[in-house]
Amino acid sequence: MIFLSHNSKDKPIVEPLALRLRETFGQDNVFYDSWAIQPGDGIIAKMNTGLEKCRIFFLFVSNNSLSSKMVTMEWQNAVMKSAQEGVKIIPIRLDSSIMPILLLQTLYIDLFSNGLEVALKQMVDVIQGANNFRPLNNQFSNLKAIYNFSGNDFELSIVAEHYMEPKSHYLVLLGNTKEQAEVTMKQDGMSHTGFSPNVVLDSGVEGNGWYIGVSEATVPGFPFGISGRSKNGAKLNFLTVLHEVSQNQWVSIPTLFR
Repeated sequence: MIFLSHNSKDKPIVEPLALRLRETFGQDNVFYDSWAIQPGDGIIAKMNTGLEKCRIFFLFVSNNSLSSKMVTMEWQNAVMKSAQEGVKIIPIRLDSSIMPILLLQTLYIDLFSNGLEVALKQMVDVIQGANNFRPLNNQFSNLKAIYNFSGNDFELSIVAEHYMEPKSHYLVLLGNTKEQAEVTMKQDGMSHTGFSPNVVLDSGVEGNGWYIGVSEATVPGFPFGISGRSKNGAKLNFLTVLHEVSQNQWVSIPTLFR
């Protein structure tokens, strides 16, 4: 039995994974509350039944799940079951939350940094016992981006999590034309700006790029803010934000959508 432990607020991310696992392994082999618990069922009793049959326990770690008493009860029971019966516990990181102390020695799948498809592939590898499971992000990113949207506009905060980034050179990639969008730096001060049309990434993603750069570093505790504004009511299509790590070499920054 594959047990998916999560908070209901994270269902927009968890459910697509649950459905894909159901297609591969069958509904009876995946404990996901939306189909495993029906109206009239005792929630605790059903959870206990699922845990008793569980052999793979995926814990979706987020601010939501870490503050949930139900999720906490599930993973703590799974930890005890793991010690006694060899249940495999695999945390899946959904945001920048810190792992619970009991799981600090457990390798995890980093959906937050690597994306849904990579996470799904790693989950399937774990279930099938493949040796190519690599849960830790091989391409460490000190920078994280937080994307907030309101109407047709957005705010982007680029955060240095661990150390200073000496170059604050960023490229915001949108699926919009220059006539549809305006992208500016939120902070006061001098900045260098530019527009790069028809940018194509190695992944095949294509869009137009708005460049913003300043001479100051991006340092922990002081996010670099970028604003995106719609022109003429056009809907903005944010694709990614990139950081210039060396001359003419750009890498995408993992982005958390809120």
